[in-house]
Amino acid sequence: MVCESWKGKLELYLDGEMKSDEMRAFDAHVRSCPSCAADVLAGVQMKRAVQVAGKRFVPSNEFRQRVQRSVAAKPRRSVGFSWMAASAVVAIVFVVGLAAAYIGRERVRTQQVYSEVADLHVATLASSSPVDVVSSDRHTVKPWFQGKIPFTFDLPELQNSEFSLLGGRMTYLEQTPGAHLIYELRKHRISVFIFPEEGLRGRFGDSSVTKELSFSVETWSRGGLRYFAIGDAGGGDIDRLAKLFQAVNP
Repeated sequence: MVCESWKGKLELYLDGEMKSDEMRAFDAHVRSCPSCAADVLAGVQMKRAVQVAGKRFVPSNEFRQRVQRSVAAKPRRSVGFSWMAASAVVAIVFVVGLAAAYIGRERVRTQQVYSEVADLHVATLASSSPVDVVSSDRHTVKPWFQGKIPFTFDLPELQNSEFSLLGGRMTYLEQTPGAHLIYELRKHRISVFIFPEEGLRGRFGDSSVTKELSFSVETWSRGGLRYFAIGDAGGGDIDRLAKLFQAVNP
């Protein structure tokens, strides 16, 4: 019966509608409860499947042309100046509309990437085997990725920091292969994802943001690679780990 109270909060957890303290408590429970972990993993997989399905249907060129023809102003045979003014207004509105639609699509794509990164992090927390290579030694973890992903990267030295490396695994984001490193800080799990920038759709700035899933997220770009650091630790902790990576990957 104890788990029933947690299962009743599963949707809130997946949708990021829990308070920060409840989110941390749920994370701790998931790590120790195989049943709830399996439910979380199934929920994350369902969300990702829905997101992928939503991207399959996009307006065709023929559809766009029909819409453009339907909103285009028909010329009038009255005063020539009025017709020209009306055409100019329509053209301006159309261009502004296209620009707004483009910006809107870019924002949606960026948000989808952030959401998928958060889903990958949650799925890892819920997994019974979160890493494929288990080691706190960066000289063991880094070589493990050779031949598995189409790029290389360096891992920071953690000897004089509070962070500890748990290991890593391969992962995919929008069908792009990448590296997933997992760190621990005062019982908080932090994921660092690395992907080729050209394989991701969206416009990312090098910035720190807090997602609706009660996670702190830091993202930056180095050498054609896009990095994401995400976890329920404080934003300052995420920023310190990000700076360690930036120092060894200039």
